[in-house]
Amino acid sequence: MINVSFPDGSKREYPDGSTPLSIAESISKSLAKRSIVAKVNGELRDMKRPLDGDSSLALLSEKDPEGLELIRHDAAHVLAQAVQELFPDTQVTIGPVIEDGFFYDFARKEPFSTEDFEKIEAKMREIVEKDYPIEREVWDRDNAIAHFKAIGEHYKAEIISDLPKGDTITVYRQGPWADLCRGPHLPSTGKLPKAFKLMKLAGAYWRGDHRNEMLQRIYGTAWASEADLAAHLKRIEEAEKRDHRRLGRELDLFHMQEEGKGMVFWHPKGWVIWQAVESYMRRVLGKADYVEVKTPQVLDRVFWEKSGHWEKYRENMFVCETAEEETLSLKPMNCPGHVQIFKSGQKSYRDLPLRMAEFGSCHRYEPSGALHGLMRVRGFTQDDAHIFCREDQIEDETAAFIKLAQGIHADFGLATDHINLATRPELRAGSDEFWDKAEAQMMSAARKAGVEPVIAEGDGAFYAPKLDFVIKDAIGREWTIGTLQLDYVLPDRLDAEYVGEDGAKHRPVMLHRAILGSLERFIGVLIEHYAGAFPMWLSPVQVVVATISETAENYAREAAEELRAAGLRVELDLRGEKINYKIREHSLQKVPVIAVVGAKEAEERKLALRRFGSQAQTVVTLDDAVRDLSAEALPPDLKRAAT
Repeated sequence: MINVSFPDGSKREYPDGSTPLSIAESISKSLAKRSIVAKVNGELRDMKRPLDGDSSLALLSEKDPEGLELIRHDAAHVLAQAVQELFPDTQVTIGPVIEDGFFYDFARKEPFSTEDFEKIEAKMREIVEKDYPIEREVWDRDNAIAHFKAIGEHYKAEIISDLPKGDTITVYRQGPWADLCRGPHLPSTGKLPKAFKLMKLAGAYWRGDHRNEMLQRIYGTAWASEADLAAHLKRIEEAEKRDHRRLGRELDLFHMQEEGKGMVFWHPKGWVIWQAVESYMRRVLGKADYVEVKTPQVLDRVFWEKSGHWEKYRENMFVCETAEEETLSLKPMNCPGHVQIFKSGQKSYRDLPLRMAEFGSCHRYEPSGALHGLMRVRGFTQDDAHIFCREDQIEDETAAFIKLAQGIHADFGLATDHINLATRPELRAGSDEFWDKAEAQMMSAARKAGVEPVIAEGDGAFYAPKLDFVIKDAIGREWTIGTLQLDYVLPDRLDAEYVGEDGAKHRPVMLHRAILGSLERFIGVLIEHYAGAFPMWLSPVQVVVATISETAENYAREAAEELRAAGLRVELDLRGEKINYKIREHSLQKVPVIAVVGAKEAEERKLALRRFGSQAQTVVTLDDAVRDLSAEALPPDLKRAAT
């Protein structure tokens, strides 16, 4: 007999050789029906795989995150089986789960087409309906290599050959088809919900190496129910409407071109948004006792070697050489430069904490295929800052930063959904005792700020844990916006010191922090969050004064000047077009307020205000419009100061 412990703390005895499925059936038929995978001693296992001995056991359904991941894993296998049944000349390679779905890479001489998707999906549904049992088999390594070579699956044979000698070789069979896989899998193909859809085709090099063969990648999505799939497809449709690259063109905010890969050409309207964001941040940071600095764009290789970045980030650094045989690099980050400013002149414990901010322009090489509009670039500006403090100040500074970051995100209409505490990675510097202390410091500080972090195991930086701020946008997508990283290492490498109360020299602790991240990416998130219809204070054009007829031109100019004098960003439309045409055109540009003036408005010194997204208009005096619209257009921090 074996002892099995359950999540509720209960324990039961079962016969040797019991499986999670047989245990579920002994408890209730409904439990067995809804359980699709087991967690045995913390490891995901097949429902039909016998327990090895005394174990902890959790039975998971499609509603659990691990269950949804399993559904997507099995959908990839069903896709591969369907493709090989329809196109027998195809070799399968790898098919992992990704965010919201899966993909599978295929080797085939003939190219696939998206027109093939309908029949592939039909074949997938047929495989589900046949409800093939999915069986795990352990194979001898040499026999497995020989088998896959014999059936023409050379990629699978290569994968097995490259596995460590001690690895167990497992193959999963579903009906007449089998694939190399570690598992686990659903008990049968019939357990796979038919809530899947093939999404797109792409090319992919074998094992991600451009020197290898080009494969064909089919992407798909899979969900626990048809309703979840429909909601996902709706989100995709909405996301396409909000795509910042499309809106950037339509609203004339920025562009990017081949001759400057990963670099942004900001147009006047886009630069207005940038300046509004930067000015707001500068004011808020000033009130939070940050000092602003500016560090060099290019520094000698020796500097980067000493900081450790040359060793770890060299492949992502833009390097140049001078006629004097100097090797220089554009800075990929600002932190080493800030340490140099800290070291300039003796610092005392009384000077700490020192909060040093910079809108630092950085450059990092990203492969062309990884670039994505404003979200992934080669040249970017960070709202970067470093807090140099004593060890006993870490918790207070971290707690203060959390509140500051949450307030700033809220001002931009982006509420913090949760904060991740990223803990020690497998490859790390420092002892376990150090990590125990550092993680406890981060946790305690978060709780001091009234936050219970979500643990992100193994996602910490090489040198210390970090807090990552996760927000949700208007359509429910998660974005990591803002981070705080605890660093004992860089001050030591670059020999930063302060004189303590005891008169001796000590190393400061360095808190790396960003609230927006890169301004490019943050503005991209804002564009998509607001679908280009920015709140008044961020809108590039806040008011358009549009005339109905020539008789109102002089008054329109006067009104526009008074609105500008009150600090509003105003455009004047005196064209001889019909007013409905003008309104439609400026509405497409998502201007918050269109002020219509005709002969009557000119005579009475009034404006007919029309808000974006509304058919109604409100007639107000010019004086009232100047007062109310200028107050409405104030940035959140200035609006608070004015009340």
